Amino acid sequence: MARIAYDNADAAAFAATRHLTDDGLTAWREAVTRHLDPRAGMRVLDLGAGTGMWSQAFTTWYDDIEVIAVEPSEAMRARSVHQPVVPGDVQRIPLDDGSADAAWLSTVIHHVPDLARAARELRRVLRPGGRVLIRSAFAGRHQAITLFRYFPEAIRVLDTYPSVADVEAAFATAGFVTVGFEQVPQVSAASLREAAAALRREAHTLLQLINDDEYAAGLARLHTAAQLENGPVVDALDLLVLA
Repeated sequence: MARIAYDNADAAAFAATRHLTDDGLTAWREAVTRHLDPRAGMRVLDLGAGTGMWSQAFTTWYDDIEVIAVEPSEAMRARSVHQPVVPGDVQRIPLDDGSADAAWLSTVIHHVPDLARAARELRRVLRPGGRVLIRSAFAGRHQAITLFRYFPEAIRVLDTYPSVADVEAAFATAGFVTVGFEQVPQVSAASLREAAAALRREAHTLLQLINDDEYAAGLARLHTAAQLENGPVVDALDLLVLA
């Protein structure tokens, strides 16, 4: 079960505001390429594919790889910019044993109720040596994410997410070990003013799970700062790589 419903309103907000531009994706392309070592014929599972940004990016970046997009929310699948996308989730992946070379999970791991079970399911569908690349904001690691400057109450929510150590321990039960960990910068918006204008609460689990007064206070702080600050908004999320 996801922490939020991902109904039509959530999915529409996500599709409208959470897709990065090519500039925003540059450092991610470099990081993914280092850890994935893409090659012709590779099958990559995009698990929790959402509205398809990463599946689309992978197929644009790399020639002759197959991306299998899996997403549990019907509303998200309906808005996916990548097709096909099939129903399924991290505990019931609709793939045969040993049929994928790698798995990509972007801002998904905090929605997983049983990390050890998810690790076993990923171990089942991956070929020997297959890698799991997890892009996430992890508990205790908010400092490089702009959102928390203006919505510090959301740190309380982030700290209910799995930590890096939690994920490593759960995946170790299925034989995975950490082979890479880094912060990856991204240009999230051209300016803070643009970020403030585009912000939609429904697109962010963290903002949905604070109360209305906290959200209103954070929004006021954001709009005030947006009148004063120039330059792009650069955030850094973590990339945890397991094999």
